[in-house]
Amino acid sequence: MVYIKGRIINKIQGFYYVKSGEETYECKLRGILKRKDKKDNCVVGDFVDISEDGHITKVYERKNIINRPLVSNIDFLVIQFAAKDPVLELDRLNFLLLNSSYYKVDPIVVINKIDLLTSEEKVDLNKKLQYLRDINIPVILISTYENVGIKELEEIIKGKTVAFGGPSGVGKSSILNFLQESKELIVGETSKRLKAGKHTTRDSKLLPSICGGYVIDTPGFSSIEIPPIKDFNELISLFSEFQMEEGRYCKFLDCRHINEPNCLIKEMVKKGKISEIRYNFYKKVYEKLKDERWKNYEKY
Repeated sequence: MVYIKGRIINKIQGFYYVKSGEETYECKLRGILKRKDKKDNCVVGDFVDISEDGHITKVYERKNIINRPLVSNIDFLVIQFAAKDPVLELDRLNFLLLNSSYYKVDPIVVINKIDLLTSEEKVDLNKKLQYLRDINIPVILISTYENVGIKELEEIIKGKTVAFGGPSGVGKSSILNFLQESKELIVGETSKRLKAGKHTTRDSKLLPSICGGYVIDTPGFSSIEIPPIKDFNELISLFSEFQMEEGRYCKFLDCRHINEPNCLIKEMVKKGKISEIRYNFYKKVYEKLKDERWKNYEKY
């Protein structure tokens, strides 16, 4: 039997729409993939093999998967806020960065509505966000009203699959409209039931981007929930700036970088090598996890 390799771009009530080249095929799952107790057995974003009779027979290994909403193989997460109206919340921004790191998706921070700022306010905003650039996170200031910064974003995401997350009211829809080829998902001849309106969907879908690749709105990724971090070592791994050079250690091997003496992390914060904003956020997450989730683990 001949198999076609493609990518799932949409899922609606048990039907999967698989893009391969210029064609889009409507498919269903076959065999063990049909397990109803496993929601992530096959999701939007997966690369798959489909058979001639329209069944998905294989799901390829994923580079990552996001649980809310279920979508896989994302190259970038655009974390979007507004410069004003609503106010930029650094704490919420850091929660989204934590989730991005946990789910192994590279972040891009986009600040929209910069046309609402004075020149002095723009300078202050850049200073406020410098800590992100210091850990190699791209920061792009955008105005959809004045068409500023869009080209810079397009250059970074060219040919990539990009998810968008952030609070409501920050202009995500405006930027997505700039980036996607059309507002309607065009599918192949076998997908006529989509046009007939027989399906409704709560699932995410990949929309073709004018930059090549895809864009996807991920409203479920905008919350400030802490991801399911299992222990202290995993938490530390999500802060790239906390990774120590070979041969350098805190005084105590089990140092949590909170109240312990001779802590290298706290020393780096004092010297300005680690952002105080990031360190205070780390402490907040650590205390929350220790109190709410890690009570039954080793002493933290």
